Amino acid sequence: MGQDFGGKKYLWGNTPAFDVLNLESNEGVDYNEQLNLLFAASGDLRNVVKTIAQIPASYCHTVDVTLNDLDLDIVARNAIMLLIAFVVDQVDDAVDCIIHIWYSALIRKHHLEILQKKIRPLIQDVCKKIEQKKPGSIQGKTWRFGQHSLRLVLEQSAWSRLLSYLDVPFGLDNKGAQRIRRAVTLAESRKDYRHRNLLFHTQSHRIAKHRFWEDGILLPFGLMREEFVEPNPTLFQTDDTWPLRDNADPFNGWLWRDIHATPSGPATADIYGKLFCHVQSVLASFLRRLSSLTAVFQLLQVNARDLEGYIGAGKSFSRIEVANISDCGYLGPHLTVGIMAPMLQEPAVNPHATLITLFMNAVDENMTEQDRMETAMSSHSSKVLVEYLPPTKPPIGKYDPGLIKFVSARDLVIGYEQYFGRFKEKFKLRELAEFVGAEMKDRHTIIEKWPYRMKLKPKQPGAQQEFELTLASGLSTKERYMEWGRA
Repeated sequence: MGQDFGGKKYLWGNTPAFDVLNLESNEGVDYNEQLNLLFAASGDLRNVVKTIAQIPASYCHTVDVTLNDLDLDIVARNAIMLLIAFVVDQVDDAVDCIIHIWYSALIRKHHLEILQKKIRPLIQDVCKKIEQKKPGSIQGKTWRFGQHSLRLVLEQSAWSRLLSYLDVPFGLDNKGAQRIRRAVTLAESRKDYRHRNLLFHTQSHRIAKHRFWEDGILLPFGLMREEFVEPNPTLFQTDDTWPLRDNADPFNGWLWRDIHATPSGPATADIYGKLFCHVQSVLASFLRRLSSLTAVFQLLQVNARDLEGYIGAGKSFSRIEVANISDCGYLGPHLTVGIMAPMLQEPAVNPHATLITLFMNAVDENMTEQDRMETAMSSHSSKVLVEYLPPTKPPIGKYDPGLIKFVSARDLVIGYEQYFGRFKEKFKLRELAEFVGAEMKDRHTIIEKWPYRMKLKPKQPGAQQEFELTLASGLSTKERYMEWGRA
């Protein structure tokens, strides 16, 4: 949607969830050792939920999950949603509550009661016990729920702030909350950006998308919204601010192929209804899968470069997922691999232990102006694009919708391996791996190197739909994953 507008928070995923274990293709379905997972810059819960939901039924041992993020808003919301998973007895009730705490601007009174009557006492008890501790001191609490446990480690002052995520700001009602949110999502000054965004969607999808911009409630289109009367306190921390950017979208955290394959009743074009049904299904699988496992969760709020000091001596991991902190604008590849790879299990313990890094910006950062000119003028990419977007009339100017769509779609049909190869050589990534006792995995076993690139060629069955859905997905298709193991 062009320039940033709105809040600065990333409370929803901006790349699709994936299973960081892929156990069947790695340790195997008969694996009988404990699985230790580290999400070093977790963002929201999507990868955790997706991973546990897809653990094969044959595995019935312990899954130890460490979640870390520097942003207290993210850690607090993750802790609250996990606590809901453990304290709400009925799976359907827990799923419904978690979905709306996660994604909806307004929630039901019943959801707010769960926060205030079931979650607040757990946190209030900790706050009372540590109220005399120094504000900067590190305080941890472990809650046990049958065979599961959840440990939360925060600074003393952060524990007090945690209570604010359970209470609607004083004086804020649903009308005020919607007014604040719409000032961002439907800002008059951003109308052109919204229209450009809608350009990449079908007409029916535009209706569903505009409905979400209007009310911010993740529900199938035809379901009643009258019960959603309480501002979501995990999103509204003040009475005058919507924390997310205007282009934040729950859709971005889930794979479009999976969303579109999800049955959602007769309204097959209700894309947010499909998203709701998909997240509902994944969450239900997550909760039911937990019932036959021993799950140990630990949540931290520290800089990823300091994680080793909080993990515990001698602990190593089956998988480490770091989002895109390996991009140069964050920790960068050297620090990320240098810090994280030594925390992987050694090959003698688990030869499948893997560090997963994501590079979202490396391609753009390693393209020259000459590269950009060549790709923009590429006759090959133009020929491919015409197969997907055949011109129907001459453009009426440089802002012609058809021309904008054509130019924007060019990224989807260009190969980027040469530019990423330039990045790998520039930062000596193979030498880096040798230096820190790691190795780059040439054959990926968790996630494809370029998972969001189109798989089909023009005119192949399903190719046109793949193109249209990729164009609407919000992904650049320049997202590049790398997997690393211990040497």
